[in-house]
Amino acid sequence: MLTLNYRDSRPIYGQIKDGLRRMIVTGALEPDEKLPSVRAMAVDLAINPNTIQRAYAELEAEGFIYSVPGKGSFAARRSDAGPARRAELIRRLRELVAELRYLGLSDGEIVSLMNEGVAQ
Repeated sequence: MLTLNYRDSRPIYGQIKDGLRRMIVTGALEPDEKLPSVRAMAVDLAINPNTIQRAYAELEAEGFIYSVPGKGSFAARRSDAGPARRAELIRRLRELVAELRYLGLSDGEIVSLMNEGVAQ
C-alpha cells in the first residue's frame, strides 16, 4: 500500500499523509473505502501508531478522510474535501505562477503547461 523513504527529508507522518492523499485523489482508494486501522498500518510499516494517527488526523482536518467511531477511517467523497484545502491549493498555484513568471516563462507557456496538466 504505502512505502516509506527514510532518506526523504519529509517527516514519516507527512509521507504517509501524502501517499494516502495521492491514493484518494487518483482513485486508488474509492470514496467510502475503509482505510487500514492505525494499529494495522503501524505494524505493516513498523512505526509508532501515533505517527499514523497524526497523518489520519491531518487528512481528516483537510477533508480527505472521515472517521466513524468504532468503525474506522474511510476515504471521503470528492465533494467532502474541505474548502480550506481548496483555498490552500489555489494560493500555492498563484505562488507557483508568480515564480514561473519570475523565471521567464510567458503567460502563454504557463497556460500551455496548465492545459497539459489538465489533459493528464
